[in-house]
Amino acid sequence: MSSSSDWYKAIEQTYVVKYPKQHLATFGITSIEYFVVTEPLYTAIDFQKKELEGVVRKGKVKVEQPKLVTPTYAMNLNGFSDEAYKYFNQVAHLYGANSPGIMYQYNNEPENLEILSGNPNEIAHRISKELRDKKNDLSVVISGVDEFWDVALLKFIYEFTASSVSFNSREMRGAGLMEPQSFAGGVPAAAANQIEEMFKSVKKGGSAETLKNELDKWGVYPYYEDRFLNLFR
Repeated sequence: MSSSSDWYKAIEQTYVVKYPKQHLATFGITSIEYFVVTEPLYTAIDFQKKELEGVVRKGKVKVEQPKLVTPTYAMNLNGFSDEAYKYFNQVAHLYGANSPGIMYQYNNEPENLEILSGNPNEIAHRISKELRDKKNDLSVVISGVDEFWDVALLKFIYEFTASSVSFNSREMRGAGLMEPQSFAGGVPAAAANQIEEMFKSVKKGGSAETLKNELDKWGVYPYYEDRFLNLFR
């Protein structure tokens, strides 16, 4: 079993050889092609092996369209740790229950693994050059540690998201999506727009239960109660 010190060493040895030239899209899905290049784990065991090799793991990370959330909404989502819910509660007290934040959702789609001859560092730079020649701007090449290759990918995702937040936030503000809507309990305009679309969907046969759950997550059911009940009259 790996120790925490091994994990930190792996992080320190991880670096991005080629970085995407674009931010995460604000109003659409972003698909990032990744190549994680590592030295095979078995080379640390087989000291007699003289030929250098590199492991190349290829795949795509798909990022859903960034979604505006509030502390109230986040506290009604499943899957977070107790510490995360405490954090959401603290943010609600500091900035307000309807203070807007951006939530990103990711899906990793591994594709294949190749073992290539050569120095892993040189392999990474060769792949980077090929991608640049193809003008593949939404791709990343990462040099990492074989045992922790997925940690290397997560480190990139975290840093890439952090670099995109201010850009996404500016675009959302520019589109008026963060403006609080008093008629909807003060939630951001993006949430009020989404709720409006869900009401239209229910009138066309969509799920009223899904709409009710969404209203509860935002904590605004009292503001929509009469309108919701009128759906059944």
